[in-house]
Amino acid sequence: MSDKTLTRMDLAEAVHAAVGLSRNDSSELVESVLQHVSDALVRGESVKISSFGTFSVREKAARVGRNPKTGQEVPIHPRRVLSFRPSHLMKARVARAEG
Repeated sequence: MSDKTLTRMDLAEAVHAAVGLSRNDSSELVESVLQHVSDALVRGESVKISSFGTFSVREKAARVGRNPKTGQEVPIHPRRVLSFRPSHLMKARVARAEG
């Protein structure tokens, strides 16, 4: 496994190299795309990126959890959680890279 993390700056640099936009324009484009994705998720919409995967928001109901140290029951409040489901093409690509 690599310790490298892909950042916004890395994405903007990749857009700059591939498309030829200025670094500022590339950065603004990346920010705009990420903002659109974030806004859609906040509204509760799913975001599907073909050959990559689907981001979606799930509503989790209230439930009773347990503190693992003490065994005491603790209420867990209802909440919204973000989930990502990779496409089968992405799963296959990642699996090939492992071996």
